[in-house]
Amino acid sequence: MNICVVGLGLIGGSFCKAISKRTAHSCFGIDVNKDTLNSAKADGSIKDIISSIRLSEMDMTIVCLHPKQTIEFIRNNADKFKKGSIVLDLCGVKGEIVSSVSDILKEKGVFFIGCHPMAGREFSGYDFSLETLFDNASFISTPSEDTPKEIVENLKEFAKTIGFKKFVVTTPDEHDRIISYTSQLAHIVSSSYIKSPTAQQQSGFSAGSFQDLTRVARLNENMWTDLFLMNSAPLVTEIDTIIKHLTEYRNALEDNNSDELRELLKNGRILKEKSINNFQ
Repeated sequence: MNICVVGLGLIGGSFCKAISKRTAHSCFGIDVNKDTLNSAKADGSIKDIISSIRLSEMDMTIVCLHPKQTIEFIRNNADKFKKGSIVLDLCGVKGEIVSSVSDILKEKGVFFIGCHPMAGREFSGYDFSLETLFDNASFISTPSEDTPKEIVENLKEFAKTIGFKKFVVTTPDEHDRIISYTSQLAHIVSSSYIKSPTAQQQSGFSAGSFQDLTRVARLNENMWTDLFLMNSAPLVTEIDTIIKHLTEYRNALEDNNSDELRELLKNGRILKEKSINNFQ
């Protein structure tokens, strides 16, 4: 199978490396950065550098761009994709992406599936991409009701071959509702937490907790602004929920209410323990 990866950043570059080293498929690359493409070809992550004209030769195209760029690229190249081929996008929001491109690709006889690999690092760019980035991670897919089951099964096998442990099938709306909590809220909390003036005095006073909570504050503000705005309604709901719970802790402290504080902490511990069991 000929596979083209569009956008060889952290995620796209990692897909290239995993495909080339773990499968028999031929991987090709498209990117605006010539140095990135040359590096990927030199280290064997891609077989060749191509232009969009050669998308007609690809059995699968994996678009790894920012949300707005993803929509633009797919719509602008809808006539070039091979009929009967599969196009995937890997953005962290699915509703707006799917609604923007699925119909036009369907008209062209191309199968589109919005996907989301649940893996990443606090660093970006091809230089930080890894063949092992997706090992034991979850791969989320949002096929439409008329997507042939065979294609979904083939995608599942492909995902597992390059390292993913779990393959999730859901809807775009359900993905966006849950991801607003599991990913987007975490980035907003981290970005808010690091803004305390005390953060500038933490040297020598911090350990794992500080590092864990601030890790994802190191983000690409352009990409995450698009992701947040494309999923604003469920994200606002999650922000309101965490504000409510933070207020409960604040009130217990202000009232010197040890019983209430202990109960809040206990409930949090129990919910975390349940989430660990569910994840396993």
